[in-house]
Amino acid sequence: MADSVFKDKFGKVAVLMGGWAAEREVSLNSGDAVLTALKAAGVDAYGVDVDRNIINVLQTEKYDRVFNILHGRGGEDGLIQGVLDVLQIPYTGCGVMASAISMDKLMTKRIWMGAGLPTPKFEMLTADTNFYAVVDRLGLPLMVKPASEGSSIGMAKVTKADQLEAAWKTAVEYDDQVFAEQWVEGSEYTCALLNGEAQPLIRLEVQNDFYDYEAKYQSNDTQYHCPCGLESKEEIALQDLSLKAFSAVNGKSWGRVDLMKDQAGKTWLIEVNTVPGMTDHSLVPMAAKANGISFEELVIKILETTV
Repeated sequence: MADSVFKDKFGKVAVLMGGWAAEREVSLNSGDAVLTALKAAGVDAYGVDVDRNIINVLQTEKYDRVFNILHGRGGEDGLIQGVLDVLQIPYTGCGVMASAISMDKLMTKRIWMGAGLPTPKFEMLTADTNFYAVVDRLGLPLMVKPASEGSSIGMAKVTKADQLEAAWKTAVEYDDQVFAEQWVEGSEYTCALLNGEAQPLIRLEVQNDFYDYEAKYQSNDTQYHCPCGLESKEEIALQDLSLKAFSAVNGKSWGRVDLMKDQAGKTWLIEVNTVPGMTDHSLVPMAAKANGISFEELVIKILETTV
């Protein structure tokens, strides 16, 4: 498609990146990759490093639409989505409600449970918690998570009862809502979703205890298997479950659902990402490539969801 056609179709596009969340550096990397691909495709795209002055920037520059690649708080939690709705600027990704829900892992789990979808048992942790009683009820190991952080920031695996309180103290530095979740021993999968279609599953093989920040963005030892190794029937079942999980939180446009399959063969939903990474280590581009979609085609397909 000619450059002028894309310019006519999309107009002036802001690629929102950076922001003030803990995932700022990852977002800048994702944003650079998206911006480069959009420009290569002939889109009139501009990188915008988001700060608290973003409303003035968007109004002054008169952008026609936004490719949102802000990760974490401020960009993935409904805040920027609300701003863009007020300014009447079309944007990629989920709306206010789905973004806010999915950023909050606790709320996501509660909605999944209400919808009858499988997710590991959990308990809230506070300064008043009897940590040993939590271990008695949920067993060991446990995963401790801040409710509203991304990229596995603040998360920890607990293997001994006397480690739980320390893990909570670390997690609560990132979020005042922290929970302990039953550990799932088994294989980890992720399902990229693009405009209502599930992409090929990726099976993750990490050398760390879990798919943490280092395994996601820094390690060269993390292995990604696509094809994922499941039989076709099993893969389709996990893709269908991912679509249901995304739909339950009112997801749209694009996103990613993370799942686990335990040693007994049961599948568990872990979380939703409404603005997944788009770096050279990222999973959505990897899944799209396995489906015959290049990175450049992928960013155009995502941008087309705003038209």
